[in-house]
Order: sequence, then structure tokens, then C-alpha cells
Amino acid sequence: MFLLGASLFMISCGGSSEKATDDSSSTEEAPQSMVTDTNANADDPMADKGIGPIKSITLDPEINQEMVAKGKKLYGQLCSACHKPDQKFIGPAQRGVLDRRSPEWVMNMMMNPTEMIAKDPIAKKLLVEYNMAPMADQNLTKEQARSILEYFRTL
Repeated sequence: MFLLGASLFMISCGGSSEKATDDSSSTEEAPQSMVTDTNANADDPMADKGIGPIKSITLDPEINQEMVAKGKKLYGQLCSACHKPDQKFIGPAQRGVLDRRSPEWVMNMMMNPTEMIAKDPIAKKLLVEYNMAPMADQNLTKEQARSILEYFRTL
């Protein structure tokens, strides 16, 4: 039972359920390269949005340092038991995650890990790669997950 709990906690650097667009960190006029489309090709990991409440997010080209500070603090409190920014641990390293996954996928994984692990092909592969240690659902709000995402942008 402890192993299951620890495993769930590990992969769970997130969890909640709202559509993401934070006025303080997003903009309607972001460059097209910063906008991801929910109807993109599912075979492309960067086009995969994952399963959950986040369908589309626009990232402001400028990093919001206030959100970064909040995200870094949350990451330290909720995620660092299983994740290290620069190395594989119980879960994957976050440095470069936004080069490997779409922002929507990352937020959906944080906010909806149980369903992602059950249904999302990429999350399923990660579960196997990380010794069947599922990410715990931290019940993150959209704002919390968005702050952690902004912190990931600085890694």
C-alpha cells in the first residue's frame, strides 16, 4: 500500500480541472509558434494535448517571474519527492519537458494523472519506463499547475 501511495505521489506533480489561460501569463497576440492547437496530429508528441480539462493554452513569450516563484515553491512542496529538474528520479526530469510535450499535455498530466495514465499512450509508456510508479494526483488547481508550468519554462 505504501508503495502504491509513494508511486502515486511520484508521478503526481499536479492535478485539478479547469481550462488554462491565465491573464497574467498569456496573451491573445502571442506568436503563432507559441500557440498549440487542440486538433493537431496525435502521432506527434508535441501535438498531443493529453486527456483532461486543458484544451488550449497560449504562452506569453515573456516569462512571468511571479508565476515562476509560485511554481518553484509548489514544485518543491509537491513534486520534488519524486522529480528532480535535471535528472531521472522516481519520475522524469522536467528540464526540457516543453521541448518534448505540449504545454496542454504537461498541465493535463499534472491535473489529471489518473486518467492520463489509464488512457494516454505517452503517459502509459512513461509509467512502464518509471517502474510502474504512477504519478500521484495532487489535486492541483489550474492556477497551481500553470505556475508550475511557468517554472518549467525556466529550467
